[in-house]
Amino acid sequence: MTPDLMEAGAQRLEQSGHLQEGSSGGRSPGYGRVHVPGEVDLTHGRILYLEDVHVSFDGFKAINGLSLDIAPGELRCIIGPNGAGKTTMMDIITGKTRPDSGQVYFGSTIDLLRHREAEIAAMGIGRKFQKPTVFEQLTVFENLELALATDKRVASSLSFRLDASQRDRLAEVLQTIHLADQVNRQAGLLSHGQKQWLEIGMLLMQDPRLLLLDEPVAGMTDEETERTAQLFLSLKGRHSLMVVEHDMSFIRTISEKVTVLCDGAVLAEGTLDQVQADERVIEVYLGR
Repeated sequence: MTPDLMEAGAQRLEQSGHLQEGSSGGRSPGYGRVHVPGEVDLTHGRILYLEDVHVSFDGFKAINGLSLDIAPGELRCIIGPNGAGKTTMMDIITGKTRPDSGQVYFGSTIDLLRHREAEIAAMGIGRKFQKPTVFEQLTVFENLELALATDKRVASSLSFRLDASQRDRLAEVLQTIHLADQVNRQAGLLSHGQKQWLEIGMLLMQDPRLLLLDEPVAGMTDEETERTAQLFLSLKGRHSLMVVEHDMSFIRTISEKVTVLCDGAVLAEGTLDQVQADERVIEVYLGR
């Protein structure tokens, strides 16, 4: 989350009289401010490209020769045992962690290793962490409004009013994330799954090209999981998605191509049926 959005959220909470020390509304939401300054070069048919990436922490090889690529509009599922490097991979893509060596490109020309977290978010890469973090004292509408890529300086924020296109976009996102009937409800009163959808909606308000989603259905009910699958399938094609998840039923519902990570590298890749039948995957992850 960028500092200007954090400040704007705090100001909004103060104005509404709801911000209290220790309240969940004061947490920093786990999403990036996404504003595309220009078209991402997709000449080579890849929106994300990692080549021979290595990173070690105190001698432990968290990422060890990782190479993978994702096509524009693709929904790629990433699975693997704990400690396989899934979260570290996302940290590298978003600029939180710098690798020791390797290449990481967004499109054909943007070297992500040359940019900071905020810059990468502004290029069109949005990330959602496992735990939903929204401004719980604000309404669903106010959370989405706050996420718009607008001028967050105090003077501009005080005089800001949604224009017609922004209202249309907000209404579209509300329908997409299944919260149109909750628009005026306080975010803190939403179910766990609904908070997850709201945070995804806050990302969508800024039109990201690539979404990184870490265990999005953890803790959801069966119904919420099913609706989340519908949501992701509706985003496929319009956005590129990288989904890290352990729920195999969910993976089967949404996946075409699955990448299995182990020991910081790609162990197997293919359809879910193909990787589930791979003896190496069975040995290190699925079990017998």
